[in-house]
Amino acid sequence: MMPSPAASSEEAAGLQALGLAVIRNEAAAIEALAARVDAAFVDACTFMLTCAGRIVVIGMGKSGHIGGKIAATLASTGSPAFFVHPGEASHGDLGMITPGDVVLALSNSGETAEILTIVPMIKRLGVPLISMSGNPRSTLAREADVSLDVSVAQEACPLNLAPTSSTTAALVMGDALAIALLEARGFTEEDFARSHPGGSLGRRLLLHIADIMHCDDAIPRVSEDASLRDALMEMTRKGLGMTVVADDADRLIGVFTDGDLRRTLDHDMDIRHLSIADAMTRGGLTATADMLAAEALQIMEQKKINALPIVDAQQRLVGVINMHDLLRAGVV
Repeated sequence: MMPSPAASSEEAAGLQALGLAVIRNEAAAIEALAARVDAAFVDACTFMLTCAGRIVVIGMGKSGHIGGKIAATLASTGSPAFFVHPGEASHGDLGMITPGDVVLALSNSGETAEILTIVPMIKRLGVPLISMSGNPRSTLAREADVSLDVSVAQEACPLNLAPTSSTTAALVMGDALAIALLEARGFTEEDFARSHPGGSLGRRLLLHIADIMHCDDAIPRVSEDASLRDALMEMTRKGLGMTVVADDADRLIGVFTDGDLRRTLDHDMDIRHLSIADAMTRGGLTATADMLAAEALQIMEQKKINALPIVDAQQRLVGVINMHDLLRAGVV
């Protein structure tokens, strides 16, 4: 790792002041948006909720980058959406917009030529047009069915030129639309996970205990009349740091874990002559195979335990799971 270049105290103070000024400027721009979550915002949401097709987001330059993020957020939160470059739309990609869609057009000036060129075609398709502009009196805002005002008093750029506060305001308004639609659609955590199956979030929200539990012969199990020595041998063979104690009908009686062994040793008892009934924890917490693995993790963390017996509706033992299983599955 290379050492950081040294800066004088004056330079350091100046850089910090500039950074803080940007954050305060953009925070003020976001705060000003609150008053604009109004009837126009509701109309925009209604158009998107009743859309039979998809939400098509368009924008040029920095607005295009923000538009791409908004489209991705909409798509991952239950509102089918994609981004179309307006320049490419004039050269064939306009065919990606079909009747039944809704168009969300981003332009800070509201006068972006590439967008205005395709507005008549959008109108001809009968597709609702929602504008997100920094100029509510612009051509784009006037032509739109719904105009969302994302204007800012000043860019965070000291030259008032580089899109900074304006792009932040547009991004936040896009997030507001996406989350309002998410709530209105009743979009759930499981729905979200289906859109993110490859990441840790998907593993946490889609993986069930049945997918990773130990079952059948892999379950460490002894009967109530087993000796403590037999229980320890079973724990060693199965390598899960615990064994369950069950009756002949596979109903759970109790569990014996590394913690139970330590407590037994603390009582200075001769483990060679103890039965498992003398040392086990009777009853205990259980889970069911259809529960999410994340729920098992929550139980273990709250109760400070490392393993759970898994039972069916009749309280018969069907499996076991421990913290290492959750770690391997990427749930932790």
